[in-house]
Amino acid sequence: MSSAAQRLSRKTVLITGASSGIGRATALEFVRTAPDVRLIVTARRVDALETLKGEIAEISGAAEVLVVRLDVSDAGDVKRFWGELPEGWRDLDILVNNAGLVKGVDHVGDISEEDIHVMYSTNVTGLINMTQAAVKIFKARNSGTVINVGSVAGREPYPGGSIYCSTKAAVRAFTDSLRKELVNTRIRVACIDPGQVETEFSIVRFRGDKDKADAVYAGVEPLTGRDIAEVVVFVAGRRENVVVADTLIFPSHQGGATSMYRK
Repeated sequence: MSSAAQRLSRKTVLITGASSGIGRATALEFVRTAPDVRLIVTARRVDALETLKGEIAEISGAAEVLVVRLDVSDAGDVKRFWGELPEGWRDLDILVNNAGLVKGVDHVGDISEEDIHVMYSTNVTGLINMTQAAVKIFKARNSGTVINVGSVAGREPYPGGSIYCSTKAAVRAFTDSLRKELVNTRIRVACIDPGQVETEFSIVRFRGDKDKADAVYAGVEPLTGRDIAEVVVFVAGRRENVVVADTLIFPSHQGGATSMYRK
């Protein structure tokens, strides 16, 4: 058994946005690394989570999986989630704040209020609400790990991304502040910023237009959800004293948010 597997053995991990993309890949990677891990997988699509649970069972019969419907953009639903979490799953070890989305590519002046609301309530407020509840658990035990999935967009804003970029910049600021607040504890706080990753994310950005979504990846080899998942699990599996605080991940053709080489 690897050192990471030993450190993650029987740990309870909560992943938001686990029904697809990076979140789904992260759940599977935790099980591949530590076959007896305990996973709480959450998202709005319970059917997809149940499918994921079945795939996990095929990888390891020792893993435990709790499927819970959760819309992190709804503060009331977040409160309900924590209030209804079964007793045996409350001693959380790792929180992976992965749920996030982008809606549209409109420029300032043309952005709908609904798009602004849904991006901030999901990417920022939802992440903060989940973290506040988890940190209380971690403080009581003086251990735990918070891993926030950000984006290169939070470091380098681009035209047509003013709202999404600002939400991810907020995630970076929140993460850095939290790490400093907890520096006198054994609680670790990390931020992982992916570059271009091919998931359902792009389809949502273009409001279901798959042709436009596919065009984003034309002539390049983007990262996959598993590429990011491997980094998430690596960060979670370090010694308790090791904090991989800040990670930026690009595919080889990308040098920045808008700097890319295409064949």
